[in-house]
Amino acid sequence: MKSAWIILSALVAGMLLGIGVETLSPAAGTASLPYIETVGLLWLKALTMTIIPLIVALLVTGITATADAARAGALAGRSVMIFLGAIFLSGLMSLLVTPLLLRLFPMSSNAAEALRHGLGGTSEAPPSPTFADFILGLIPSNPIAAAAETTVLPLIVFTTIFAFAITKLQPEQRATLSGLFRALGDAMLIVIGWVLALAPIGVFALGYALSVKAGVAAFGGLIHYVLILSGVGVSCLLLGLLLAWLVVGISLPRFVQAMVPTLAVAISTQSSLASLPAMLKATETLGVDPKKADVVLPLAVALFRFTSPAMNLAVVVYVAWLFGIELTPWEMAVGLGVAMAAALSSVSLPGSISFVTSIAPIAVSMGVPVAPLGLLVAVETFPDIFRTLGNVVGDVAATKYAADGVDDEPAGEAL
Repeated sequence: MKSAWIILSALVAGMLLGIGVETLSPAAGTASLPYIETVGLLWLKALTMTIIPLIVALLVTGITATADAARAGALAGRSVMIFLGAIFLSGLMSLLVTPLLLRLFPMSSNAAEALRHGLGGTSEAPPSPTFADFILGLIPSNPIAAAAETTVLPLIVFTTIFAFAITKLQPEQRATLSGLFRALGDAMLIVIGWVLALAPIGVFALGYALSVKAGVAAFGGLIHYVLILSGVGVSCLLLGLLLAWLVVGISLPRFVQAMVPTLAVAISTQSSLASLPAMLKATETLGVDPKKADVVLPLAVALFRFTSPAMNLAVVVYVAWLFGIELTPWEMAVGLGVAMAAALSSVSLPGSISFVTSIAPIAVSMGVPVAPLGLLVAVETFPDIFRTLGNVVGDVAATKYAADGVDDEPAGEAL
């Protein structure tokens, strides 16, 4: 929380300084831009250099961890299936709702152009591949070359096949390879942590450059982004409540009453892990066997992030819309798959780190620029509130649904 506010303050300070310099002395703003912007771009390059290793590590660990959890017993297996179904619905909802919100609440053309110019973007969409090109591009003739050339889609296909092959190995071999890729992902997280330690400097420089090039309109653009993302977050929360009512079978007044203490903790901490004790109490209030809750809820906190696919895809769809990139159904399907894998394999980390590690692979897989993430991470503090609220609602509802569908005897075996 503290680091998020520091990064946000650095962004605001950089933008205010840029606007002030550009207003008082446009020549000074133009002269200083190449030097200060270079600092920000250098920080961005350091941030993006981890993306390809992260994609491979996230996919492998996500698929193998999910497969291992499903083998743990009837209750764990049912829980994993519920998690997969819920995050699929969450991501699909986002792909429908985000474009709708952008049509209903468009940004002014001046603000959009200013923000796009400030981020170094273009309004010209790249040519869309034909169906034949898409199919032929799925299978890489050389996975190493695909990684080196950042052709992400064939790399994802190969990595997915490889990850499922790992799940068929003997336990010792599976543990060795899974551990290798988990260590790779952990190493990349350490590197990202180092880079994000310099985030206030990088974000300050990028904010300054954005304001010098875009002016006051840049503030309006970022506020529009926060409002759209928050709208998607509210949609996730409503979807979770509807699933609790229509699928799990809990009346909304009863469910909300049981969740009030958990929601209070979630708002104050913005952490699902910190909300775990309150969620255990909520499941007890809803009549869940404590023994079953002790199995499902920790598994949910480790694997299940109900809002992640929706919110992460919304960021990528927003950037694509801003840059005039028309996303094809194939690209959205690939993005949804990567978003689900990222949600299953992510760990409890500070918001700024999880923002980058989860969204950058999705953006690369959909052909959307990654550079704007360096600025958008600074305003993630506000949408992150809705992420946490939706996650705890999803965790409790999924726990109730999973526990109600498994008899006591299989649940005991899972323990």
